[in-house]
Amino acid sequence: MIINFDMVIISVITMKFNLNKLYIHLYIFIAYNAQYMTNNENIINLEITREWKDSFPGASVGVLVMRNTVNPKNNPDLDNKMKEIEDEIRNNFSESGREGIRALPTIRSYTEYYKKFKKTYHVMLQLESVALKNRNLPRISALVSAMFAAELKNQLLTAGHDISKLQRPIVLNIATGNESYTGMNGKVQNLNPDDMFISDNVGVISSIIYGPDNRTPITSDTTDVMFTVYGPAGISTEQIKNHLEDISSYVKLVSSDAVIDILEIYSS
Repeated sequence: MIINFDMVIISVITMKFNLNKLYIHLYIFIAYNAQYMTNNENIINLEITREWKDSFPGASVGVLVMRNTVNPKNNPDLDNKMKEIEDEIRNNFSESGREGIRALPTIRSYTEYYKKFKKTYHVMLQLESVALKNRNLPRISALVSAMFAAELKNQLLTAGHDISKLQRPIVLNIATGNESYTGMNGKVQNLNPDDMFISDNVGVISSIIYGPDNRTPITSDTTDVMFTVYGPAGISTEQIKNHLEDISSYVKLVSSDAVIDILEIYSS
């Protein structure tokens, strides 16, 4: 038997070459899928239950996700914007006063919702405080102040959360009354039956009547943030969109490198 060693060597080299190509393709495949999975894990999608849709005809919820933010305690550009909004609010209601505020279509929509729970819309009270008592918007931190400024300008109920503290899925639902969570005041709060709320895989992160939780709040270390806007019947999707755009523009006064990852409105 004659063995052609040249052919054996060529075959071995060819096999090694093909194996190397296979390894390269396998590496690319794994790297691509790892990157895809990482990106997929970072995506915030709001899941909406059928119960919520059936229970709140005409309602909408908005979600704004911004990344690469910074959150200093103060910022002169944002502070100037807040002063501008405060002055505008005072000028708008200098003559009409409390009656003018309570007659606003946005305020009336929220008042109608809160009335079912025998509560008063707190944003209305804050608006009256700025307009009629000459008080200023609270300066807590840049991201929170940006949210507060837009909230009073547009009268739309908004919550902010640190994305790094959220665990998917994020779900919009209607309360049965069996849910509870710890609010910003540190107290455990039972949800009212039929209130709107948003939860993650751990638990409730906010509700209309009792506000945000103390597990996922915006802090000085927050770099990725989610703002959510509750819009009961009577609040249009256009209002919510404009409101979220206001928030993003105020955030960018402080965080020039911040990017909008998601700006989405969900309707029933």
